[in-house]
Amino acid sequence: MSEGVLDVHAHAVLRSSEGAAGAAGPELGTSSDGRPFYRVGDYVLHGVRYEGSPFMDVDLRLAAMDAAGIARQLLSPNPLTYFGDLPVDDAVSFARRHNDGLAALVAEHPDRLLAAAQLPVQDVADSVTEARRAVRDLGMSAIYLDTDPAGRTLDDPALDPLYEAVVELDVPLFVHPSPIGPDGPPADPRLRRFDLDLQCGFAYDETLAVAALVFGGVLERHPELDVCLSHGGGAAAFLAGRFARAARKRPWASDALREQGFEAWFQRLWLDVHVHDEGSLDLLAARADPARLVFGTNFAGWDSDADDTPTGPWAQALTANAERLLRITPTATSAAGDAPSP
Repeated sequence: MSEGVLDVHAHAVLRSSEGAAGAAGPELGTSSDGRPFYRVGDYVLHGVRYEGSPFMDVDLRLAAMDAAGIARQLLSPNPLTYFGDLPVDDAVSFARRHNDGLAALVAEHPDRLLAAAQLPVQDVADSVTEARRAVRDLGMSAIYLDTDPAGRTLDDPALDPLYEAVVELDVPLFVHPSPIGPDGPPADPRLRRFDLDLQCGFAYDETLAVAALVFGGVLERHPELDVCLSHGGGAAAFLAGRFARAARKRPWASDALREQGFEAWFQRLWLDVHVHDEGSLDLLAARADPARLVFGTNFAGWDSDADDTPTGPWAQALTANAERLLRITPTATSAAGDAPSP
């Protein structure tokens, strides 16, 4: 295996899952003006080239990982294809096809790639069944979930059987928003300007996810659940003081939340450090548990650059954290040591 860091934030697009969601696709194609498109239901993403890129070509991915100094990568579903609004049967069909394809891809490169499972979140019982199949039969290393799966908040008690299954399977849960783009931001068209749906929209959803997990008691009800959020948990580190004050003073706060404080519960979360700024990273490391920070890239995405990859002790610490999160044997260069510092 190449030396380098472990990247937990990398999406994959699979040719084998095309058409697996029935009429919703997904479908790859080229428009009349020569631009590539990717159709998901009624939404068509124009101009993003998946085919012939690391998203779909594993040889290009591995070469780009080598160039970026990334030793291993956790591959996860494309957030465009969460398909939370599909009929259950179509969602189950897509999840199974996607997980089968992703597991087969990872099996070809077990020393470089790991996989996170797609779930048919419309039906919690079907999600539990697929999570068990993905981990036990396909060897997948994690479960992937939207910040508002099938329109539920993450603290919805209906999701508790799924969280119990994740703990039983001894794998982590990764939470990443779906783009606002497919339906547009109906309540705030200002997010359509300057790609703010990708910048502010994701941070908004991730911050609300932190609130649901902490304020909504998910971590209290499931003390052994490991949850990792993308992009540093949105704006939660910046808002930590206001969240802490609300936990002390607002009437909805549970006894455990009041007694331990927001800060202690926030430090139960795992967060990727894909935040693009040293000041933001310093704030994140000060508010979160540094031993629960992991490296993520959104590999090959618009906001990913090869020079993002950390090196030296910081990279080793992030990798050791990720290996603990993913329950994998530490590499020789990433043995656990002091808490990381940027």
